[in-house]
Amino acid sequence: MTEVGSDPDAEPGLHVLVTGATGYIGGRLVPELLDAGHRVRCLARTPEKLRDHPWSGRADVVRGDVTDAESVAEAMRDIDVAYYLVHALGTGSGFEETDRRAARVFSEAARAAGVRRIVYLGGLTPAGKPEAELSPHLRSRAEVGRIFLDSGVESVVLRAAVIIGSGSASFEMLRYLTERLPVMITPSWVRTRIQPIAVRDVLRYLVAGARLPAGLNRTFDIGGPDIITYRDMMRAYASAAGLPRRVILPVPVLTPTLSSYWIGLVTPVPHAIARPLAESLRHEVVCAEHDITQYVPDQPGKPLTCAAALRLALRRIQDAQVTTRWSSASVPGAPSDPLPTDPGWSGGSLYTDRRQLTVDASPEALWRVIEGIGGDNGWYSFPLAWAVRGWLDRLVGGVGLRRGRRDAARLRVGDSLDFWRVEEIEPGRLLRLRAEMRLPGLAWLEMRAEQGNDGRTRYRQRALFHPRGLLGHAYWWSVAPFHTVVFGGMARNIAKAAGRERTAGQDPKPG
Repeated sequence: MTEVGSDPDAEPGLHVLVTGATGYIGGRLVPELLDAGHRVRCLARTPEKLRDHPWSGRADVVRGDVTDAESVAEAMRDIDVAYYLVHALGTGSGFEETDRRAARVFSEAARAAGVRRIVYLGGLTPAGKPEAELSPHLRSRAEVGRIFLDSGVESVVLRAAVIIGSGSASFEMLRYLTERLPVMITPSWVRTRIQPIAVRDVLRYLVAGARLPAGLNRTFDIGGPDIITYRDMMRAYASAAGLPRRVILPVPVLTPTLSSYWIGLVTPVPHAIARPLAESLRHEVVCAEHDITQYVPDQPGKPLTCAAALRLALRRIQDAQVTTRWSSASVPGAPSDPLPTDPGWSGGSLYTDRRQLTVDASPEALWRVIEGIGGDNGWYSFPLAWAVRGWLDRLVGGVGLRRGRRDAARLRVGDSLDFWRVEEIEPGRLLRLRAEMRLPGLAWLEMRAEQGNDGRTRYRQRALFHPRGLLGHAYWWSVAPFHTVVFGGMARNIAKAAGRERTAGQDPKPG
């Protein structure tokens, strides 16, 4: 039997719909589907986030939300296969109802539009365990899969456990815990058996799902060749990263809630996402079958072993080839309001802090500093002030500063950048960030590289804040006295870094 989808020229491409294209898996699946010869339409709440992806000119992007029946119905027109890659993880206690409603809207629209197949990536659940005893996260994933299988549209539900790949939430948790803690007092779930799978194998099965034979309406368990514990995986990561052997001491007293705070303290994954993941870690998730090989046969080196997947993920990070990250998707509850451009904006007060400096460097040198801001490069300002703001944000359930950057040198619209997100970028000229930290209002930070009529380079910086209620106004005026240190220092240090880059001809380091 030949592998499904192995020869994309053998038959005409299908018209496929992908939801979740701004997320970790969806952003990687779209170019794979395009390369397999399919026509791709992406449904996204914020299409602008896909503008700068290398494949954006090859796919059709439409605005919509999976909970909005009208936009989903419109997106389903003329579609052969619909991929469902979204879930409401981290949106609060009502996420199961949100997942349920979205799945029903999606399946009903698919049936009405005559879609041939739904392909869904769900979560692997313990064999024989009633759904009522599962963690809310796994229970919801199982329910969504069942909704699709009962929808009247042929559905392929792929169930995976831990997905290993550069930028995945599971990998980032593993990486930070193992690198930062040579001795770990851990929850007892580190002894739980799992069957991890490499992200490239997940993508291979997803692409193949479009061309599986007609008549299939079932789940497939997908996993790599290794069945290991979380402790084994931590030690495997240490080995792949060249770290000394980690000492791991499991204790029974760390509840899922405490575990999620522990994960949130050490890793970039915020509590809202860490908690449902931590609650699921107590379940043994091992494939009960491997029937997918009847249609997508294993090949030498496929699927990847856990060790090989870890080495590949590390190499992608070291080579700055991380195409998507777990933080690619919007943070649940984070503001998405665009920067108001009308001076008479009906939203009311808009506080502004403006800075402008002449820079002894070319606009190109200045732009390299601007685009390289954040992550390991820092914010060219009072480091303690930024660190404290990040800690405070983590304490109230925000994302903090640890999300870092997807790429050390390049940004694109939609990228997360510590506790900011890139709202707009005009290469060589403008970077606009929207705040995703917990605030009593909306905030943006703009940085511009310009060349004046006199031929000199100018750096312009603007911080904006739209307060919500009295608390928002009080917040602005309480931090205003520190703006000279924070924003003024940032402007001066960015200008200095650009000058150093001009003279040294190398990447700037923050002052």
